[in-house]
Amino acid sequence: MSSKTFGGLVKAVVDIDKEIMVVDAELHADEEKFLLDNGSNQINLWGINLYPDMSEDGFIEFDSMINIRPRLNNFSRGVDSEEIRKKIIKVVNKLVKR
Repeated sequence: MSSKTFGGLVKAVVDIDKEIMVVDAELHADEEKFLLDNGSNQINLWGINLYPDMSEDGFIEFDSMINIRPRLNNFSRGVDSEEIRKKIIKVVNKLVKR
């Protein structure tokens, strides 16, 4: 999945519109910049952590500084919208073989 893991986690940024994901960077911000430089719209980008060794329930953690977006009513590092979380899970499940 990634050569860069941090205590068993892999940082990722998901574009919920294009249904793509970037992994393999030290910071979510670096992954976000990569996607922005390649045509993604910031409103569609969400930072997550993946735990490859965890069960289904603990595999995805919705936690990143890039997720703090007051203008979108997301006031935490998590993903407050259940609809957006479902889109993220859909993209991850499409792209990651477990």
